[in-house]
Formats: sequence, C-alpha cells, structure tokens
Amino acid sequence: MSKSTSPIALIGAPTDIGAGHRGASMGPEALRVAGLAEALRDRGLTVHDTGNLLGPFNPWQPPHDGYRHLDQVVAWNRLVMDAMYAQLQQGHLPVLLGGDHCLGVGSITAVARWCRENGKKLRVLWLDAHADFNTSDVTPSGNVHGMPVACLCGLGPQPLTHLGGSSPAVQPAQIRQIGIRSVDQGEKRLIKEYGLDVYDMRYIDEIGMKRAMEEALEGVDADTHVHVSFDVDFLDPAIAPGVGTTVPGGPNYREAQLVMEMIADTGRLGSLDIVELNPAFDDHNRTGLLAVDLVESLFGKSTLMRD
Repeated sequence: MSKSTSPIALIGAPTDIGAGHRGASMGPEALRVAGLAEALRDRGLTVHDTGNLLGPFNPWQPPHDGYRHLDQVVAWNRLVMDAMYAQLQQGHLPVLLGGDHCLGVGSITAVARWCRENGKKLRVLWLDAHADFNTSDVTPSGNVHGMPVACLCGLGPQPLTHLGGSSPAVQPAQIRQIGIRSVDQGEKRLIKEYGLDVYDMRYIDEIGMKRAMEEALEGVDADTHVHVSFDVDFLDPAIAPGVGTTVPGGPNYREAQLVMEMIADTGRLGSLDIVELNPAFDDHNRTGLLAVDLVESLFGKSTLMRD
C-alpha cells in the first residue's frame, strides 16, 4: 500500500485536441471501463470520480502560425489546471484521465503552483516514448501534444507558457524523463541546451531499469511531491497497442511494473496523469486494462507484503 492516504479524485478530460490522431478523447471512458476506480478501491483507497470536464470540440484544422488548435488547447489546459488545483487544495490526490498529452501543461502547472504555495519540492516523472520538447520551429505538424514539456519550461506560445500567470511553470531540473526513444532532430538540440534529464531506452538497456529509476528518484524525500505523467506509449507497443503514436523498443511488462513499484516505494506520489490511451487502436481494451494494472502498482500493489 502506498503511504499516501489522500482520497483520490479522478478527473476526465476527453479530448484529442493536441494529437495527430483522433481517439484519445475516448481514453477516460476506456480507463473507467477497465475498472480503474474499482481497482483502487479494492486497495482500500477512497476514490471519487468527478466526471468529465467539458471543453471545446476538436475542429480538426491544419496548423495556424505553427500550432494546431491553439485556442482550444489553451481552453482545455485551463480547465485541467483549475480542476487539478482545486482537488489539491482539498487535500485530494488528483488523477487526470486523458486525453492527449498536451493536457500535461495544465496539470503540471497546477501541481507546481500548489507545491510553491505549500513549500514542497516538485519532482516530475515523465514516462513517455517521446520527449515532448518540440516547438513550432522544429516540428511541422503543429501538434501540441509534442510540446508540453517545452511549454512548461517556458518555451512555446505565450498562452501556454504563462498559463498559470508566470513562466516557466517548472525548471528542467525538476523533470526526469524515462523510456524516451523518439526525439526529433531539432528537439535533441533543445534538450541539450536546456539540460533536460532524460533516461532514454539505450541508457536503460545499458544500466538496467532499477539503477535508472534509482537515479531518477535520487533526492526524493518527505518534502517532495512526486507527479507522474504517464503517457501510455511509454510502454512497448507489443503489450500496449492502444495509442496513436507507437514506438517500438519500449519497456516490457516487468520493467514497467518495476518503475511503478519503485515510485510507490517512495510514498511521495501526489498527483498523476494517464494520457494518450486511444481505444480506436486497441484490442478489446487490452491497453486500458494494462494501464489500470500498472496504476495499481503505482498505488502500492506488489507480489508480497513490503514495509
């Protein structure tokens, strides 16, 4: 069992506004159908499903000035930011059910604000196949789900970089990216320039997942709020086909379980995103069920009783 006893608040954000494929808007319901709330309640946790946020429709238009659907992306992220912050203020552990990963801007902006106000250190664990450190200058697609980390670090359109009123929302030193294996050429230069801490799959292959996670969690203590931003395409597509942007060579089932268990062992999990689950590409909600299984481990499920 995780040391956290805070009631869990599920917040649905059914949109694919920042993505390049339709379908992530069905992610929240797929997680509910897979039994997320029931699984966490079975662990003795208090879970309240707050329902879905209601944001603008996806107009499915080409990029304008380098960004697709920027106004709608900002609107959705503001809704997410306000909802996440409100739950944190009530002493709850908010779990964002996405939706695509552009929503990480609103989610983490809210968490960073709450940490500043409450004297907590923030550690963001970004579990993803992609670094999401693009800008409109280095990606032709304009899809904002490839830009949230850059926006959080102050690089991007002003309505997103200043979503919480100031910029940057977080410092690169507060972020650890795990499982990365798809980075655009221009994005590589930005990652190096900003000093982002990236544990890519080559590094994990070389030293092992256990040691990589020990390094990523170094410095986490009783004053740390850990936010996990779990993009389901973090997982190898052989076990998790239900995403819009599959990248071969990701963590296998046991490696992913170890990641979640080691985070749970810290007892410092304070908020969570589950994003980019796309039932349109899935097989009988196989990926949704796997995501629920891994989230159970994130909240303390283990093979044996552990101290």
